[in-house]
Amino acid sequence: MNAHAAVEVAASATEVQRPPAELRYADELARLRATDTGARPPGWVLSVQAARSFVVGDDALGVTRKFVGDPSLIDRALISLATSRGLMLVGEPGTAKSLLSELLATAVSGDSTLTIQGGAATTEDQIRYSWNYALLVADGPSTRSLVPAPLLRGMADGRTVRFEEITRCPIEVQDCLLSPLSDRVLAIPELSGPDATVFARDGFNIIATANTHDRGVNDMSSALKRRFNFETVFPIADFATELALVADEAAKLLRRSGVTTEPRRDILEVLVTTFRELRSGETVRGDSMERLSSAMSTAEAVSVAHAVGLRGWFLRGEPGNAEDVVACLAGAAAKDNPDDLAKLRRYLSQQVAWRAGEQWTALHQARHMLPG
Repeated sequence: MNAHAAVEVAASATEVQRPPAELRYADELARLRATDTGARPPGWVLSVQAARSFVVGDDALGVTRKFVGDPSLIDRALISLATSRGLMLVGEPGTAKSLLSELLATAVSGDSTLTIQGGAATTEDQIRYSWNYALLVADGPSTRSLVPAPLLRGMADGRTVRFEEITRCPIEVQDCLLSPLSDRVLAIPELSGPDATVFARDGFNIIATANTHDRGVNDMSSALKRRFNFETVFPIADFATELALVADEAAKLLRRSGVTTEPRRDILEVLVTTFRELRSGETVRGDSMERLSSAMSTAEAVSVAHAVGLRGWFLRGEPGNAEDVVACLAGAAAKDNPDDLAKLRRYLSQQVAWRAGEQWTALHQARHMLPG
């Protein structure tokens, strides 16, 4: 990458709220490519070893760790993407499935932007291709009037396609992936001759994600399941690891939001402990308690830590405090079930009162800030 290109990349990364991974980590990708001597699967921009280093980090090359989890999961995921089967990442909401999908697509293809967002309104046109209807009426079906969607572009260019929340789509929409995954071909019946068939080039594959809370919304057909290798992304088990991740990610978000002070460590310790206990239904001393039905995930903890820092800074010119934690927790807890707010109130009244420490005492005293 020359100096002019590097300046353009840096400018692009600072002008948008969340640049894609290939922009955020452009320097690291350049270093990995420059030193990568491993064998590359056909169509990949990095070897499997370099792609793994991009995700889990490499201190010697100055490559940061981007996904906190079992490294063997990354190994299995990369090998899956090198085969003729797609990769399905499943797990609870907020376990960084989408982040992992983005990182893997960047490591394999150098591009994470061929993304389909699943939902009840997602159609096959948004997945495969659609038409420029003005040109279609004027000229009829042709490659000029064809508008490629992520799947067609990924197959034609040999790149990884991401399908987020696939189980939110109706089964009949999901099943448009069957032929591209099994035969590596996409038919365009409106065209004729060689243009009527798109054959996948080397490097093409699909990474799909689905969260376990959505099971039963739209299940996948057995035929489609057979075309994916399934990997489960689990919540972070270790407290210190989760705390470090929340602190690091919250600090990055606060800096991008114009906050010049770092989040308080003691506040984050209280916040992460609260999330882990509400998620597991067990306190640090082993007492059973009510679990919340809302996803009290690590990603949600980062979001709350960010909001706490913003409240403290923009309202009072200081890092957030325990009252800010309670105020922001209400919005995180009362999403899926109105009973969750009552459970949170009982937690703050019963399970926080016995804790030692200034911030735990302040958290207990701030329980009145919960609405209702």
